[in-house]
Amino acid sequence: MDFFFVLDFRGKFRFFSSHPTEEIQVKFSRLKKIWEAAREKLMLLPPRILRQEQAFERALKLEAAEVTIKHAQGTSEKKIRRRFFFFLQKQRSKHILFLILETLLLPISGLMALLPGPNVFFGILALLLLTHWQALRGINRLGKVRPHFIPSKLLGTWEGKLEAGDISEYPEVLSRIESEYRIADAAKILYK
Repeated sequence: MDFFFVLDFRGKFRFFSSHPTEEIQVKFSRLKKIWEAAREKLMLLPPRILRQEQAFERALKLEAAEVTIKHAQGTSEKKIRRRFFFFLQKQRSKHILFLILETLLLPISGLMALLPGPNVFFGILALLLLTHWQALRGINRLGKVRPHFIPSKLLGTWEGKLEAGDISEYPEVLSRIESEYRIADAAKILYK
């Protein structure tokens, strides 16, 4: 499993894997209609956020004590380690805050059951809660394993184009990233 830690066009780091976006699987037969509607809504999240959440979730499946993460060539290992550490801490704090807010809103969304039709709001909130919980567990797992950073010349080219502000070259570089690393929709993760 390949993980990436790269700047997007906004100058923010993105953590994602080469695996394509997958639908979140929840097996509840009784509430199937609500879960299906909620899952469709969740899949509408921006790809850069959804892919990052799923990359954190995939980190739970890591068996080894070391994880390989590709980053842009030209950044010292000490600097990228520090950035990754602070990135994980920031993501951990954000996910804890989201979990607290979603937990507080969950009982209120239960009152929506009084309205006719399926309680999609409750389903979306519960699915977001589950997604953030799994992502938080993945973030904690990443904090315990030793990251092995591998510099990539192609990712360095991408960050160089960002720094230069050469927008006309973005599609070509993103296309090369997609083909070399087998990343579906790299443009949606790093550029849009």
